[in-house]
Amino acid sequence: MNYSRLSTALVAMACAALIGCQESPTDAAPQGFAGLGANAEEFAQADASTPLSFPRDHGAHPDYRIEWWYLTANLEDDQGQPLGLQWTLFRQALTPPDERPAPSPWAVDQVWMAHLGISRGETHVAAERFARSHSEHANGQAGVEAAPFQAWIDDWSLESRPDANFEDFTLQAYSGEGAERSGYTLNLSAQGPLIWHGENGFNAKTVEGQGSRYYSQPFLNITGRVTLNGETREVSGQGWLDREWSSQLLTPEQTGWDWFSLHLDDGRKLMAYRLRGGGEAGGDYVFAHLISADGQTQLIGADRVTLTPLATQTVANRDIPTRWSLTLPDADLQLTVEARHPNRWMPTSVPYWEGDVVVRQAETQEKIGVGYLEMTGY
Repeated sequence: MNYSRLSTALVAMACAALIGCQESPTDAAPQGFAGLGANAEEFAQADASTPLSFPRDHGAHPDYRIEWWYLTANLEDDQGQPLGLQWTLFRQALTPPDERPAPSPWAVDQVWMAHLGISRGETHVAAERFARSHSEHANGQAGVEAAPFQAWIDDWSLESRPDANFEDFTLQAYSGEGAERSGYTLNLSAQGPLIWHGENGFNAKTVEGQGSRYYSQPFLNITGRVTLNGETREVSGQGWLDREWSSQLLTPEQTGWDWFSLHLDDGRKLMAYRLRGGGEAGGDYVFAHLISADGQTQLIGADRVTLTPLATQTVANRDIPTRWSLTLPDADLQLTVEARHPNRWMPTSVPYWEGDVVVRQAETQEKIGVGYLEMTGY
């Protein structure tokens, strides 16, 4: 028996069961997209009672049920072609803090999942890995250390220099061999401050108060090499790193989200999302955070943000909105955001759409930026 494959399969099954990618009985109570609205009272609860603290909060928070380190990048290769990139490490607690097994090489209370994505033109590749660990007994297969920062799963890793303080990173991740080999070796350098979303770094996701601890590093300059289907090219561009952890991110009725991270040509950054459900009178919950070129922030109230799908396309037998209107009257922004190509479906254990987008001024359709769009629950 191949125990390595068996272990990987068991971890994948655990991830699938825990984050809701398996079909639920039709009469089961709703738990929100991917189970993120399931009751989790036994775990630590995200709130605004304390500010974020660094470097501690760059690391893992095993008392919370869910967590991720999420990088997207808008790059250009040495032939002038635009290229999109994603790398994400997810952590999921198997048991509440009071029910953890005693530390040992065999005990497991955390499971890990990582996604790799690369897009150029019509080509889109995705890869996925799983691992397991104990929160008090590092086994080397997957984990996150706060200082110096290091996040890894097997030989995929995002890490900072010992003296970089979450400012200069290297990212390395590859999948496949030969003509199917795809991945990247990148250098990432922060050119601006960390951005906290919400009060003390707590970002509400519903009118009832569910939410997450949430901060971003949206000012990353990136250089390096990307391999796509066996061909390697030099690349450069900009990236956005999100950090988020929670125990109950959504309400049970919220079915998914549409999340935008945009780099405007004038140096501003914009994060906006629409959570389907969770708003007033059963409507959507909308949030936007406008960030100036020097890191000053402006929270935009839900009644001052409009996110509207303009066109859909059939992707993976689903109707996916690939062109959007995004307006922020208080900032005098009227934008059209459009996917470079609809083929950005992530056929992973929890499937979703994730891809690079172009930002245009709505009236003139002049290109004024680039970014990334993630859509779940379709």
